[in-house]
Amino acid sequence: MYRKYIKRLLDIIFSALSLGILSPVFLVTAILVRAKLGSPVIFRQRRPGKDEKIFTMYKFRTMTDRKDENGELLPDGERLTGFGKKLRSTSIDELPELLNILKGEMSFVGPRPLLKEYLPYYTKEEHHRHDMRPGLTGLAQINGRNDLEWKARFHIDIQYIKHVNFRLDSEVLFRTIAYTVRKKDIKSGNEMVMKDLDVERQDKIDC
Repeated sequence: MYRKYIKRLLDIIFSALSLGILSPVFLVTAILVRAKLGSPVIFRQRRPGKDEKIFTMYKFRTMTDRKDENGELLPDGERLTGFGKKLRSTSIDELPELLNILKGEMSFVGPRPLLKEYLPYYTKEEHHRHDMRPGLTGLAQINGRNDLEWKARFHIDIQYIKHVNFRLDSEVLFRTIAYTVRKKDIKSGNEMVMKDLDVERQDKIDC
């Protein structure tokens, strides 16, 4: 009952309320992003959602468009400014995902939506992380965040899918808020040492 009906109903109610309550934060953040990083203010990226259906995920922009002498974008870590790091460390950059939740493309809690380029590199079991809507936060995010290796992160995602209930979702949300306030286990830019999933697993195939 909770998984099929109540979870989505709560997503609708609380995403609508949050968008109304946080509208001043949206406005101020949008103005600052435009002034410090330029346009567009909202970063859009195609990600796989429930049943691996591709949707457009929204976030506040956190990086510049700086390029090298060949006109190629610099690495993410070099384009991420101090202001962008603050947006990420406070998770303010994630607020536009409330629109994805209201539209039914995401949920407050679920496996985080990753790059669509990673889909061919999942194991058969790991594809089940898409049996539910992706989340603004998830069980993996309160159990290591950026410090988790891919295999461990996916294992936690699958365990969440198998055991989702109201109590678990409430725990994930409350612990996420606590972690964000304390800025625990959060890394960004050059501090992010995880290898991209496609690179990591292709390396194993080549070996």
